[in-house]
This record gives sequence, structure tokens and C-alpha cells, in this order.
Amino acid sequence: MVHSLRTGGDLDFDDISRVVPWIETAADLGLDLDAEQRAEPRAFKSHLSWTQVPKGGRYLVAVRDPRDALVSVHRFFEGWFFEPGSIDVETLGRARFLENSDYYRHLASWWSHRDDPEVLLLAYEHMLAAPEATVRRVAAFIGVEATDERLATALDQSSLATMQANHDKYDDLMMRALSERNCDLPPGGASGKVGTGGSGSHRGQLSEAFLAELDATWRESLGAEFGLDSYQALLEALPGP
Repeated sequence: MVHSLRTGGDLDFDDISRVVPWIETAADLGLDLDAEQRAEPRAFKSHLSWTQVPKGGRYLVAVRDPRDALVSVHRFFEGWFFEPGSIDVETLGRARFLENSDYYRHLASWWSHRDDPEVLLLAYEHMLAAPEATVRRVAAFIGVEATDERLATALDQSSLATMQANHDKYDDLMMRALSERNCDLPPGGASGKVGTGGSGSHRGQLSEAFLAELDATWRESLGAEFGLDSYQALLEALPGP
């Protein structure tokens, strides 16, 4: 969305990380974070928390229901980080969401700065419900003139249908190729990020017992720190587009 808005619709790239560098992987991929970019404002991707991320920029932060995020990350990891079928979704969830609280610490770090003028915190569910309003809000935040044509292009290019049609541009092609070379992985493997869209993907994939454990971990972390008893409570506290 950001790249489309700032360029007016550039899709002439093989991997989004080539035009919007991922800070944490740039050195491994030989990408110069100080190099000129195709348009202004300069844009970067990161998974870093507020405390870790380089300061001095403006920060668009997307949050998502952790239950859906778990299902998504399992689909992404399977066949790349572990053999298909070798680790089920709840085993992965126990390691990454129950025994390790990085997800909650990361979200807490940004939630604490949600009202800062240089931070725009967006919920995936709100973005799905109001895509046009989201594009307009993002354009205003990054300082791009929101002409009707530019907005329409960004709305189309960030839609599920167009991203599915161009999924290879968003699938970490360069990192996949690098890991295949360095880790002796089978070539040509999948690292797909563009799924089926929507929210609620955890339904039918996570047991009630495991969901109860996730809910308890949320209450013990974000609930105790911010008074948010659930992800739904977070959504209700976060202004929509």
C-alpha cells in the first residue's frame, strides 16, 4: 500500500524487499539501507519493537488477532522452516505464543506509543472492513497527495485479488533463495505470504483448550499491563479508519 501510494502504482520488482528493504535482512541480502529509493517517502519494513527500531522516522504498525496470526505463521513456516506435517499449529503456537512472550512484548511496546504523532497503529480487521478509508488514512500519514487515481491504484494493488495475482512479489523470494543456498534446502520451495485473506482463520484449526490457554496468556500480559482483557477489547480501544 505504501509503495503503491508513493510511486503511483509501481509493480516493476521481483521482491518487495528490493524496493522496500526489510531492515533485519538487508545486510544478508546485500541491500544498502542508505541507497536511493524509487520514490519519496523512503520506506522500510521491520518486525522490530519500539525499543529496537531505528528512531527518527514515522511508523505504520499493523496488528492482528494473535489466533489468526498463529495460523498464518504456521502456513508460512511449513515447508521452509520445518518439514510439512512435522510440527502442528498448536505445537508451534505453544512455542511462540505461550512459552515465549515475544508477540505480547512486541505489541505492548507499540501499544504504549499508539498516541505518538509519529505512530499510526492499524488493526488488520479494521483495514479489511474499511479498505478505502485505510488507504486515505495511510496516504495522509505518509504525506502523499491523495488524488483519486492514486488512491484507486493503491486500493486495487493492496486488494487480496491483485496481491494473489502477484503473490510471488511478496513471498520473500530473495530470502528463500539465500536460505536454500546457505542451508542446503531443496530449491524452489514455497514461502508464500499471500493467503486467503479475511479474519477468523483460526476457527476450526485451534482446539477450545488451546484457545483458552491463548486467552489466559493475553490476560496475564496485555490484560494486566493495559487493562485489555482480549484482542476484541484492543480493537474497541483502537480508533478505526
